[in-house]
Amino acid sequence: MPRKGMRTVFFKPLPSDSPATPTRGDPLADTFMAERIASAEPLIRKWAVDSSNPESPPSSSTSGHASAVHLFREGRHEAELYLSSVKDLHAGMLHFIGEYSNSGAMVRAHELLQTAVRWLSHEFHRILSSQLRYPDHPESVSSQSSRASTRSRFSDFEYESEDELPAKQFAAEPVMQEDERVPNAAVSDLKAIADCMFACGYGKECIDIYKILRRSVVDEELYHLGFERRIGPSQMQKMDWEVLEGKVRSWLSAVKRAVQTLFYGERILCDQVFAVASASVRESVFSHVAQDAAVALFGFAEGAAKAIKRSPERIFLLLDLYEAVANLWPDIKSTFSSAGTSAVRSLAINSLIKLREAVRVTLGNFEAAIRKDSSKQSAVPSGGIHPLTRNVMNYLALLADYGGVLTDILADRPTGGSPKHPGLPDSYFAGCDSASSITAGDSDASAMFERFAWLVLVLLCKLDGKAERYKDVALSYLFLANNLRYVIDKVAQSNLRHLLGEHWVEKHEAKVKLYASNYERTGWNKVFSSLADLTVEISFGQAKESLRKFKAALEEVRAKQAGWAVPDSTLRDEIALSLAEKLVPAYRRLYDSRPRGDSAVKYSPDDLDSYLAGMLRATGGGSESLSTASSRSSSHWPSPFRQIKGRR
Repeated sequence: MPRKGMRTVFFKPLPSDSPATPTRGDPLADTFMAERIASAEPLIRKWAVDSSNPESPPSSSTSGHASAVHLFREGRHEAELYLSSVKDLHAGMLHFIGEYSNSGAMVRAHELLQTAVRWLSHEFHRILSSQLRYPDHPESVSSQSSRASTRSRFSDFEYESEDELPAKQFAAEPVMQEDERVPNAAVSDLKAIADCMFACGYGKECIDIYKILRRSVVDEELYHLGFERRIGPSQMQKMDWEVLEGKVRSWLSAVKRAVQTLFYGERILCDQVFAVASASVRESVFSHVAQDAAVALFGFAEGAAKAIKRSPERIFLLLDLYEAVANLWPDIKSTFSSAGTSAVRSLAINSLIKLREAVRVTLGNFEAAIRKDSSKQSAVPSGGIHPLTRNVMNYLALLADYGGVLTDILADRPTGGSPKHPGLPDSYFAGCDSASSITAGDSDASAMFERFAWLVLVLLCKLDGKAERYKDVALSYLFLANNLRYVIDKVAQSNLRHLLGEHWVEKHEAKVKLYASNYERTGWNKVFSSLADLTVEISFGQAKESLRKFKAALEEVRAKQAGWAVPDSTLRDEIALSLAEKLVPAYRRLYDSRPRGDSAVKYSPDDLDSYLAGMLRATGGGSESLSTASSRSSSHWPSPFRQIKGRR
């Protein structure tokens, strides 16, 4: 009886130009089948496999070959003869199937065919399980996503001999052109076996072997890449932050290779090995092999989006996750393109949605953290850089490195308030680069500008409130000048400059100058007023009195501002130069008009010039006070937030 699994859909008819053969009912049928058997049997028996142990090598008792030698390592010519003999035997059986099915020759031919199929299954299993491996180094794999342009990706597989024979003997075939679809020897052998088994009606058996083995390969490769499939969302919710972060970092290092090499490679392998099958069959096989692993992979990203707390310092991990999935989306859509793998695409999209929302919420929490900074005092007696300023600007500079990702995340955020700039006064944007962007319809750039400009504005407003706590108005202006100078420098030295634009920088530079001018006016008013009006002639007594008042006013300023500081050398020099231009020439004229030899005059014009050049450096006690104040203020921020400096 013919094997039950033999389906005519896989059968191939004899060529029309074949030699004349007996027709059904011809008494010479047995003779004809005997000739077919005689032609195929020696080669089939030579490579027979033990039916009780299909994993064992062929007996080869008549061939004298070593037991570890395999058909496709004995030379392409013999392998081609073997496959041709099997298909020829099956074609002969098919010709006489029916009334001659119970003849002795047909029964013998069927037994011989099953022997051949067992051996082909063994070879198929052997190549898939032990000789087709992925490369160890991800950097050797091309990152191109187009399936057509990288048709020969499976040249990345290693095709190793179990006999450890010389590598040159079993070297993979050269990379083929796109239409040849045979990237190396292993895939060529698998395809040849699959073609033969399909032709003989054993396609299902071939597919079953493939599904089991390649699915286990995918699971094993994901494990070696560092991804643990057993971690579920509920477990992630309970993990300590350090553990969860480590798991996410492992996933980030694995996902690109998993998508662009592992799943892509399995898709190409499936398409090439089962080229004889229909597209729907190939899609079904690939879905069985890869879908569960891919669902677990992107399910992890979705679970991480839910498990990562929305504290400001953790936004970078969320952004890394979003960036990884978003960058791989073209590959995901291409590789998992069928209806059978739609769950993978859906999970990838859902993970992006969850991550996008998590980033938005975390940005909102970051803004709230700025607003809620609750230090009771300015915390910087020197008037220097507030720790809040450093933390916020370092954070924003790091965020700006994710400009492309954030553009996608913020582009369609809900808006309200001003049609152009929700939540921000229109005067804040007058003439800014963003205005032209909006006019030109660049809504993505506008959304980025608005979000970052708003966060900086929230910081500056908070600093205004802290400046009001200074008892000395001059120190409050110096504090504002210092901190705004730091903000501008951080913008200019990072990708924030591209987001906020040159006009934003220029506009805030002008504010620094205004703050510095206000510091001079309020902090040095007594010194300015102590100088006599030299546009009219004054007496020696008036000159002496003016010098006395100047000395007293200057010493008062020196005492009061002993611990004040301007960390930025350029700003400090600008303030010193401005004061020197106003004070030194006037003082010199007064100094020159004093009575000669007056011991009450303590400072020469050069002394005044030197003092102005060296002031606002917070030496000695000032530095200590600044350090102490910075330490106190830092306690208002969560520890991880303070440690974001240096990330990415």
